Amino acid sequence: MTDAEDRKPQSDEARSAFTPPAVVAAPAEAESSTTSEFAVPDGLAVPKHATESETTSEFSVPDGLDMAPAAADETEGSAFSTPRTYSAKQTAAFTPASGIPLVRLAQDVPWQDRMRTMLRMPVTERPAPEPVQRHDEAGPAVPRVLDLTLRIGELLLAGGEGAEDVEAAMFAVCRSYGLDRCEPNVTFTLLSISHQPSLVDDPVTASRTVRRRSPDYTRLAAVYQLVDDLSDDETHVSLEEAYRRLAEIRRNRHPYPGWALTLASGLLAGAASVLVGGGFVVFVSAAIGAMLGDRLAWLCAGRGLPEFYQFTVAAMPPAAIGVALTLAHADVKASAVITGGLFALLPGRALVAGVQDGLTGFYITASARLLEVLYFFVGIVAGVLTVLYFGVQLGANLNPDAALGASNDPLWQIGASMMLSLAFAVLLQQERSTVLMATLNGGVAWVVYGAMHATGDISPVASTTVAAGLVGLFGQLLARYRFASALPYTTAAIGPLLPGSATYFGLLGIAQNEVDSGLASLTKAVALAMAIAIGVNLGSEISRIFLRIGSAEKRRAAKRTRGF
Repeated sequence: MTDAEDRKPQSDEARSAFTPPAVVAAPAEAESSTTSEFAVPDGLAVPKHATESETTSEFSVPDGLDMAPAAADETEGSAFSTPRTYSAKQTAAFTPASGIPLVRLAQDVPWQDRMRTMLRMPVTERPAPEPVQRHDEAGPAVPRVLDLTLRIGELLLAGGEGAEDVEAAMFAVCRSYGLDRCEPNVTFTLLSISHQPSLVDDPVTASRTVRRRSPDYTRLAAVYQLVDDLSDDETHVSLEEAYRRLAEIRRNRHPYPGWALTLASGLLAGAASVLVGGGFVVFVSAAIGAMLGDRLAWLCAGRGLPEFYQFTVAAMPPAAIGVALTLAHADVKASAVITGGLFALLPGRALVAGVQDGLTGFYITASARLLEVLYFFVGIVAGVLTVLYFGVQLGANLNPDAALGASNDPLWQIGASMMLSLAFAVLLQQERSTVLMATLNGGVAWVVYGAMHATGDISPVASTTVAAGLVGLFGQLLARYRFASALPYTTAAIGPLLPGSATYFGLLGIAQNEVDSGLASLTKAVALAMAIAIGVNLGSEISRIFLRIGSAEKRRAAKRTRGF
């Protein structure tokens, strides 16, 4: 090629805008003409550890580049730069390096206290369960465990147990089979429980409705024994064995026959009439009236009538016998006969359970229980007022002052109070081993009440509160000693303290058109009933102060100030 040919311009196809000029030598290692703006510039040494990872942060300062102080000051205001005052050692992490402190629960205390303590903890702070009933790697099926838990809670709630204790028992059953993320919920007629295996898994929820309630403390004690065995580390109960034992508890017959229950209701009414000053004739009359009322209530129950009408019918025979004795001009205290008959009908346990649920924070269940007590009380009022109205129209001169005089013999009163507690324990279908302790506890309650009210001239409301507090305290201590429920030791013992006479005087005043005095007596009856309920609950709480609860730290409760 000649020089002229070299100076001849080439075509556009033969010339590229990215072709380096002839005087510029292309680097030998450049295999591609495209480069990245994130590539490390030439002349900057890249550390060895930076080349081991393919992903680096574009906001990090390259190694080997020494930033001047002025430059550091300028970049300190960037949102991606680390402040000079920041130090990882001075900032506490959300989870400490040593982990969350472990909450240790004492194993030598009753399971009720341990479960109640964990229920009041946040879910994230509850200690991990140690499943004592798991026999394989996978463990039992979650729906079956939840179903067993609901069936156990149903028996406890139907037997009259408080909502807090029912939740503690349900939680204990779930944790014994390794289900830690469980949340039981108890209302008056509905039981539900939810289990969530982890934060990313769907929860499993089951519920059960409680439609019938029958006070059977023998069955209640058997259910408590089953829960205690499930919570015990040394006793291994499989899921099938737990179902079998639960079926046996349901099939077990009541420990006392029907005639024994009717006789116990008569014995209770007779003993209550003696406490308000009645003699032998009054004792027999009150017993007959209570037994007739019990049989009529059974007849109404067999016909499917609601409990409201059962209470109304059961209250009529004692009132009718009292009016008949007054019309016959018998030298007896007819008011004591009617008062004794009311003792067998007053829903003492339902009232105590309602107030206890309210004090422990279960306001929906407490409202439902107290509303049920109100309906029963209205039924009793309707039955007694109907008979008293006809008695007043027939000319019966019922004098309420005749029932105010009590026996001057304290031993006779103590014996009558213990007899009343004994009959009450039989009506509640208690185990024979607990009847004696409940009877003694009732005698202690009456001794304290008599010493404060009769001897010390203290108001009946304050005396009733202290006596009921001792009943709750001794009942809770006996229950902890036996690892059982406290109901068999407390419910029958509060029988002598029930406001039967105040209720009767209020109804009599309304029937005789003395509305002011009648409402005053009914208000006193309500105050005495609330004193019993609060005293029993306070005694139970005092017992937990002296006993060790389920954890090393103090028992948690909701802290509220000025209502919010």
